[in-house]
Amino acid sequence: MTTNAHTARARGAAIEQIAAQWLSQQGLTLVTQNHYVKGGELDLVMRDGDILVFVEVKHRTTTRYGHPLETVTYQKQQRLVRAARLYIARVGLSSPCRFDILAITGKPPNLEFDWVKAAFDAF
Repeated sequence: MTTNAHTARARGAAIEQIAAQWLSQQGLTLVTQNHYVKGGELDLVMRDGDILVFVEVKHRTTTRYGHPLETVTYQKQQRLVRAARLYIARVGLSSPCRFDILAITGKPPNLEFDWVKAAFDAF
């Protein structure tokens, strides 16, 4: 892996950590983060009461080339649903779940959070 890839990965991990902290302040509880399954990765898995929440975290320093929410395409949604199903099967859960997107724009410490609860359904 090149230095740029390491740097990008470190930035992504830092943003996901900030996202987990921010969502915890909103009342969610972190279950796991960066959970890898065949064919995908779940950024954050959290609990909102009885509901298991799969959170896709997207960050852009600027919206000049589009808002981060726009990057969660139908194909990306399908990959997330597939990854969530594998996660649920692996840990043996039977609780209701939802898919949220947390779009973050800006640079630390000046970040803006746009949280879309139940952004899409498992189809």
